[in-house]
Parts: sequence; structure tokens; C-alpha cells
Amino acid sequence: MLEAILLTIITAATPLVIAAMGELVTERAGVLNLGVEGMMIMGAVCAFAGAYLTGYPVIGLLCGILGGAVFSLLFGFLTLTLVTNQVATGLALTILGLGLSGQIGESFVGIPGVKLQPIVIPVLSEIPFLGPLLFRQDLTFYLSIALVIGVNWYLFRSRRGLKLRAIGDNHGSAHALGINVIRTRYLAVMFGGACAGLAGAQLSLVYTPQWVENMSAGRGWIALALVVFASWRPWRVLAGGYIFGAVGILQLHAQALGIGVPSQFLSMLPYAVTIVVLIIISHNRRTTLINTPASLGKSFVPDR
Repeated sequence: MLEAILLTIITAATPLVIAAMGELVTERAGVLNLGVEGMMIMGAVCAFAGAYLTGYPVIGLLCGILGGAVFSLLFGFLTLTLVTNQVATGLALTILGLGLSGQIGESFVGIPGVKLQPIVIPVLSEIPFLGPLLFRQDLTFYLSIALVIGVNWYLFRSRRGLKLRAIGDNHGSAHALGINVIRTRYLAVMFGGACAGLAGAQLSLVYTPQWVENMSAGRGWIALALVVFASWRPWRVLAGGYIFGAVGILQLHAQALGIGVPSQFLSMLPYAVTIVVLIIISHNRRTTLINTPASLGKSFVPDR
């Protein structure tokens, strides 16, 4: 039973980790994209349509990534080129994505989907307990782990990652140093949209291999909260994603076992924890600034 619960937690946490990693890179570049939910649901419908029409779930994954990336281009054009308000634009694109995906997927409702089968690694998959958990998973699980490792290296070990973080900290200074701020932000927004599309593809090809309208069910908002919860650190996103995923799965098991904990209480826990983390981060920053000498405090910028 424990193995079955952990398997469902992994499946539930994978789209949260993928979407949050994309949003982390976007926010590190100084762009707040509240349209993750809309990009995720667009990725879900594009992935289902691609897999169903071709019969190949991998093509469905590619369609989901492309759908999220293209939808993010609209966000980038509006906010980076036309300089519209990022918050209002993100909210509008979320509403647009929910409506447009429903329109596109109307003919796919009730049709059995093409499931992305797990990758069975010989020998390692036969290890008791750990084998099914780590070495008999679908492609999106391994991509989520690779994303965490790759993004962590890119942000903190590469020259381009340093430039991206510099743009997020102070885009004016970065521009003065000759860094192309708009191009870098466009690429970051597209990367975030592609990750959201991949997360949506996982929902319609792995988590629930069928198309259901609004099947993202607020996971895009949870991914946004997860980035803040992790204080913009990739490894904390991975840990937080599994914590948030576990909360969502455990509330189902609690109901099945008849435990008298309201499901609404468990559903709000991720957001409540995020608020607590924000308070802690704010307190630590204020304490650091207070304890910093005045000569240094003027130039001190806390790392997000």
C-alpha cells in the first residue's frame, strides 16, 4: 500500500515540479507570468490531440510543449513588446487558455486517450520497492529530474545563467553592461511556457489519459505558489513539489479511510504554507538589512 501511495504521489508531483521549474526561470529573469494555468491547459489539450491523431504519445508530448511555448509567445509579445501590465496579462491569458482549450478539446471529450507508457530500466526496475518507484516511471518523471539538475547548473554555474539573474535583479544595470534584456526575457518566457505545456501534457497522457475540460484544476496556481515556497531555488522546488503533491494525494486517501479531516482544509495547506514561507523570508531579509552596516546596506540586494 505504501508503494502504491508513493507512486501516485510521484505522478501527482511531476507536473507541479515541471511547471514550477519553468516559472522559476521566468521569474529569475524578472518576469512574473500568472498565465501558467492557461499554458498548462493548452499543453494538455494539444498533447492529447497530437497523441490521439497520430497514435504516438511522444508526439503528443512534443505538441504539448509546442502549445505551451506558442501560447507563452503571446504573453511575451504583450508584456515585453507592448509593455502591458504583467499581472493583468497573465490573468487574461489564463482565462483565454481555459476557454480556448475547451473549444479545441470539445470533440475529444469522452474519447479514450493514448497513455504514455513507463520506461522499464532492466535489472534496476526489479529492485524491491525502489525499482518501481525510480526505475519504472514515464518519460516526464525523468524529464522533471533532468530539469531540476539542468536549471540549477544553468542559473548558478553558467555565464548565461549569471546574466539572466542579473537581468532579474536589475535590468537597467544589465542593459548598461550590454546584455540584451528583451531577448533574454523572451527566451525565459518561452522556456516557462514550454515547461507548462509539458506539465499539461503529463496530465492528459499520464495522470489521466483522456481529455477533460479544466483538467489542470488549479495546478498552475499551485506551481506559482511552489516557486515562492521554494524561495526561487531549484532543489527546493523539487522537494516542495513532492510535498504539495503528497498533500493532494493524501487528502484522497484520508477520505477513503474515513478520517474526519475536511478535504478543503488539506487543499488549502499548500497556499497556507506558502504564506508562512513568505513571512519568514520577509523577516529574514528585514533582519539582514537591519544588521548590515549603513555603508553596505545601500548596495546590498538580498538574493531571491
